[in-house]
Amino acid sequence: MPEPRLEPVTKHNVRAACELTLRPGQEDLVAPVAWSLAEAYVRPDIAWPRLICDRDEVVGFVMAAFDLQNPSDLYHAYLWRLNIGAGHQAKGYGRFAVEALSAEVRNRGLTRLTVSYHGGENGPEVFYQRLGFRPTGEHIHDEVVAERIQAPG
Repeated sequence: MPEPRLEPVTKHNVRAACELTLRPGQEDLVAPVAWSLAEAYVRPDIAWPRLICDRDEVVGFVMAAFDLQNPSDLYHAYLWRLNIGAGHQAKGYGRFAVEALSAEVRNRGLTRLTVSYHGGENGPEVFYQRLGFRPTGEHIHDEVVAERIQAPG
């Protein structure tokens, strides 16, 4: 059985990326992929957008920011967006994306990956905690900030 993989966004797959939809009620938790791609377009110096693919199907989207020049170390290696398609949630694709991003963080010689998320019962807090993220006590844009420290690559 093939394993999921991360793919760059290209002219051949951008439509499938933008058609990715979440479960009802999740729309307020993460921005749409099209919005993320627009942000990546205007910040190509820091944005790292990737599609999560399984075989020939786009099942999700992950985007990181790598901004070592930012005065806040929060953004040096930051999980900016994670969208898993409605029909593909709870199948391990989110975990795969975070682990693949963590490998990229290590490849860049970094050890800290951060994320911010909406707290509450419908938010992704439990998901991130299961993956080793711990709240830092900080908040940005009314979101909880969490970090995952890992051994260097």
